[in-house]
Amino acid sequence: MTSILHRESGGYAASMHRLFSSLGLACVLVVNWSAVAGDASCATRPNILFIIVDDQSPFDLRAYTPDSALETPVIDRLAAQGMTLDGAYHMGSWSGAVCTPSRHMVMSGRTVWHLPRNGIRGVGANPLCPPDLADSTLAAVFNRAGYDTMRTCKNGNSYKAANEQFTVRRDATKRKASPEEGSAWHAEQVLAYLDERESANDDDPFLIYFGFSHPHDPRWASDELVAKYGAHNTEIPETANPAAPPLPPNYLPAHPFPHGHPGLRDEVKVQGVMERRDEPTIRNEIGRQFACSDNIDTQIGRVLARLEAMDELDNTYIVYTSDHGMAIGRHGLQGKQNLYEHTWRVPMIVVGPGIAAGSRAQGNVYLLDVLGTLCDLAGIEAPATFEGTSFRPVLEGRSETVRDVLYGVYCGGTKPGMRCVRKGKWKLIKYDTMDGDVRETQLFDLSRNPDELLFEHCDQAVVSLTGNAPKLYQVNLAPFPQYADQLARMEALLLEQMTLHDDPYRLWDQAE
Repeated sequence: MTSILHRESGGYAASMHRLFSSLGLACVLVVNWSAVAGDASCATRPNILFIIVDDQSPFDLRAYTPDSALETPVIDRLAAQGMTLDGAYHMGSWSGAVCTPSRHMVMSGRTVWHLPRNGIRGVGANPLCPPDLADSTLAAVFNRAGYDTMRTCKNGNSYKAANEQFTVRRDATKRKASPEEGSAWHAEQVLAYLDERESANDDDPFLIYFGFSHPHDPRWASDELVAKYGAHNTEIPETANPAAPPLPPNYLPAHPFPHGHPGLRDEVKVQGVMERRDEPTIRNEIGRQFACSDNIDTQIGRVLARLEAMDELDNTYIVYTSDHGMAIGRHGLQGKQNLYEHTWRVPMIVVGPGIAAGSRAQGNVYLLDVLGTLCDLAGIEAPATFEGTSFRPVLEGRSETVRDVLYGVYCGGTKPGMRCVRKGKWKLIKYDTMDGDVRETQLFDLSRNPDELLFEHCDQAVVSLTGNAPKLYQVNLAPFPQYADQLARMEALLLEQMTLHDDPYRLWDQAE
């Protein structure tokens, strides 16, 4: 039986009703978070549990796609206890390793062209970045504020100087199926740290950066979990396993034009996929992705259970996100080097004092906003180097968004690469790649075409695979004369955003 619980004296909804009934997850909780928040001047500084996974589209999760085959009951309950942001983005990348600038932005709160490196060949230290930026990154700021800081995450493709600021650091890349070499290892590092805190009677507030190496490929998962999702770790069936997750609604057997990064590992060298985009291959790989994400959900549950047992949840903010999204068959792509919503967007769920249970907001936030937002929630002054915007007003229901316009870039392959801009329901993507051989413009009305369907999705062979027949307006609208004025407005807005963010490149049809 489902019960509806309200705030009681024993901590916020009795510590999330004894952590979802000891993770039996039988209850849906509705919590009056504003009552929990109380008078911030009288409260102790909150703990922070920042959870970040590697390569996960928001659309994998039921918080964003209610009929998703992926089962993540712990993450689902976090969404039920806090706020789900429908517009969270990673801004972009100047590297094929998209996680590198993304994680730099998380740590530093700097925009994509103002990081220690800017991806321009021959340029070492970025002149638009302070040389001592590491001293103003996440752990450094919270260390100075009296927090205990701990981190576990993958090695590499990250911001090493910022990572080294954590007082306790236990990093390793763990992408295998066993508990010792997979996601459970990261959970064990957090659990061991919490045991150490308890043994030492440490009551300082903590900032825990709880990172995972999965579901980034190679997507090795246990036989039990891959079987659950109709997948196999080493074999691809001749025909799709009926138990495998369905193809996404925007699946294509190939992208309609070269995406601009020839030989990119993520597109042509992923173990078990390579260049194949057929239905059995893609559904098998989605199944493996889901198996890895399912395991991550279990590991998060273990850590939350330990925090609840230590009575640490009453004053803890929990953030769940990813460094960027992922394609895996969407638009005929496999990797993360594109600016479609499935990859430019990230999941973002936040739970904690002052955040209404089961709430949603558009947000229009970047990952680079995280640093200032966590500072704001903790009552800490954000560093002067911070270039983002705190989205605390969104989390507390005082604002729907923190900005009207969003800018995105992928510049890891041939230059200038891809650029996009979004305002309201309108989104523009432009491609200037392959030494000028590919120059394409896409205009989407996301209110009517949220999957960014193209003319190619209307092909009957594709429709027969996806079961998704596009409407007349569910295509790229850029070629249609009736949208010429809207296209011109978006083109001008893109150039404005490129100039604002010190984008060093210009596209073929842009003039200052």
